[in-house]
Amino acid sequence: MSPDTAVRISTSEAERRMSCVLHVVGFDFANKVEVKLQLDQARDAMDAGKFVWIDCAASDVVEARELLSSLGLFSEEVLQAALHSEPATQHARYDEYLHLVVSGCRVRAHAFELERVDVVIAEKFLATIHRGPVDFLNAVRRDYRNDFVRFAKSPSFLLYEIWDHLVENYLTVQKHMEERVEALQNELRGDRVDDQVFARISELGADLLHFRKILLPARAVLTDLATRKSLFVSEATQHFLANIVGTVEHVLQDLLVDREILSESLNLYMSIVSHRTNEVMKRLTVVSVIFLPLTFLVGVYGMNFEVLPELRWHYGYLYFWMAVVVVVVGLLSLMRRSRIL
Repeated sequence: MSPDTAVRISTSEAERRMSCVLHVVGFDFANKVEVKLQLDQARDAMDAGKFVWIDCAASDVVEARELLSSLGLFSEEVLQAALHSEPATQHARYDEYLHLVVSGCRVRAHAFELERVDVVIAEKFLATIHRGPVDFLNAVRRDYRNDFVRFAKSPSFLLYEIWDHLVENYLTVQKHMEERVEALQNELRGDRVDDQVFARISELGADLLHFRKILLPARAVLTDLATRKSLFVSEATQHFLANIVGTVEHVLQDLLVDREILSESLNLYMSIVSHRTNEVMKRLTVVSVIFLPLTFLVGVYGMNFEVLPELRWHYGYLYFWMAVVVVVVGLLSLMRRSRIL
């Protein structure tokens, strides 16, 4: 092997090792102290009585599997689900830990992307595993220190922090959806509505339904955590989680209201279009009713018969126009009385 080849292999291996980002923090709740750790120090910190939070951004799935397997904290089933499954809110209970899967949302223009985070909480550690940057988890890392110092009494406070910021993420997405509904509503009330608006309404309706499918299992998981006793979730934390359940309920209700507003706006627009069409058809009907008898008169006196008594009338042309005026005035008067005009 040449030196250049060795350098290239070494560089490739270094880049690979940098692709999986780990944050390991040890918590001492009695003294309100937190310490940043290396991954190989996590086991010793747990044995020393500290609670350890391991956050893994698994951009490289193979590397993440190697690093997390080296700890011996998770089963192969949990690792397989965390590193390979699609985003879907769910939870499973094991004797040694709880495994939760939560899905945050990242708003992208007129759509949103799901951000899966696997949460494993045990007596001495909490692990969060995700395949890339996650907005609400970044907010947790940014804000948890104040709550840790001021309020935290048990390790499950981190679970509350995760759900609290996740629901804040849901509120942000719901507000974004509400703004999209309002924008489409204003567009439908305008004078110029292009055909693309129906595609945007259909897309927004699908997003609202998809978002609802995310919220419903999240509410179910959160309700279970707030009501079912567990060794890994303190009763004090359960009380706060129960409050978050109410917030999720409000988000679901607001989501239903947004869907109703979108549907009613579309129905109103279609009613306006139908009304305008009826007005046009009414005008066309009036014109048709007026010109139908006139067409009959023109057809009769336009026939090429040799014997046509009115043909030799001296004032026949005048009589024809007098008949036209009488017919038009009579029809207009009749339609006005009938409130057609």
